[in-house]
Amino acid sequence: MSERLRGPLFFLILAGAGLLPADDWPQWRGPERDGVWRETGIVEKLPRKLTYLWRTPVGMGYAGPAVAGGRVYLMDRVLGAGAANPDNPFNKKRVSGRERILCFDADSGKLLWKHSYASNYAISYPYGPRTTPTVSGGKVYCLGAMGDLLCLDAGGGKVLWSKQCVRDFDAELNTWGYSSSPLVDGKKLIVLVGGKPGACIVAFDKDSGKELWRALEDTDPGYASPVIFNAGGTRQLIIWTPTKLASLNPETGKEYWRQEFKVNFGLTIPTPIYDPKTRRLLVSSFYNGSLMMGLDPAKPSARLLWKGKSDSELPKRTDGLHSIMCTPVFQGEHIYGIGSYGELRCLEASSGQRLWKSMKATGPGRWWNAFIVRHEDRYFIPNEQGELIIARLSSKGYEELSRAQLIEGTRPVQRRKVVWSHPAFAQKCVFARNDKEIVCVSLAASAEK
Repeated sequence: MSERLRGPLFFLILAGAGLLPADDWPQWRGPERDGVWRETGIVEKLPRKLTYLWRTPVGMGYAGPAVAGGRVYLMDRVLGAGAANPDNPFNKKRVSGRERILCFDADSGKLLWKHSYASNYAISYPYGPRTTPTVSGGKVYCLGAMGDLLCLDAGGGKVLWSKQCVRDFDAELNTWGYSSSPLVDGKKLIVLVGGKPGACIVAFDKDSGKELWRALEDTDPGYASPVIFNAGGTRQLIIWTPTKLASLNPETGKEYWRQEFKVNFGLTIPTPIYDPKTRRLLVSSFYNGSLMMGLDPAKPSARLLWKGKSDSELPKRTDGLHSIMCTPVFQGEHIYGIGSYGELRCLEASSGQRLWKSMKATGPGRWWNAFIVRHEDRYFIPNEQGELIIARLSSKGYEELSRAQLIEGTRPVQRRKVVWSHPAFAQKCVFARNDKEIVCVSLAASAEK
């Protein structure tokens, strides 16, 4: 056999035997931070009864899991002795407890190690960490709700370095606490800090924790995770704060461009999304709707294409898309996302005009949420009731292929119980958590029967 054929044939044999390495989900929204699941050999439709590979008890939290190197990393919270969360979730009274970083075996769910530290909450909705761990280069990076930033050895959980964002950067804790997942870029760890002076966004040496640069003057960093896109012949770090959408040089923090966009109550939650084919960049907020920028093809600059006109949350008064938690998705000339009261909406990307809305994947109610993850020509939609849906989305409407109950909703919100944690899709499985447990369910094509 020639050397030229041996390599491809070897991989074909492995693929046929199902032995190719499984994809990881090592950070917020997946390997490329874009909400796309690229594994093959996945079920076309969900079976009536899902195949649970394991389920393991955990504490409370909104943080989604990360999956890397055969391990699952997750943050949670346990209350201190005699402590109780307030009846009113907007009450920011001090609640004692500990945040934990947990590491499980991805195949069995066995707890391999944990690290905990005191974290006394003084934020609204004090039900645990919000951010997804970021795993890179044998290390795991975690940001707690009160601003505890830790770098740990991914193998054994030893703390390698740490920062306390509020203390170390003179930051002011915002209403819902730190919610933006850290971003690894080369040798840098990029974190929304909200510090002073000029430390809204800070880049650290990911191995030592040394500060490399700081940028932007916002003391309220908001909640949207940073992301890097290639546009205008350069890599642009996109930061969305409650006052602006900004593009920075990720190597230096130097600002390329900014677009002023004041967002009520600081609700910059969904991650900015970018379509490289049309060079459109979108953000969407609960009250102030959506903003679409056009990025220059030749240099790092941008211009406003369109902006929503409504500043209401009420469905009959909103225009376009008013997202609360769900990051929208681009598909060709259209945008799909979840609106303020649970409406799945389709917009025309060029104008922001709404083409249709549907409640079939969600439900009516304030802050009703689901997440949207693309896989090939369809979407996996885990909704807040713990259901997992497979559907196709097009300009013609919503086409549901199948759905199944994945996990129980446990967190009371306005007379319903919800799951507001983004699952991980890796190793041909979905890893999902609520306030009681984390589960691993096979979505391999062999589990479809």
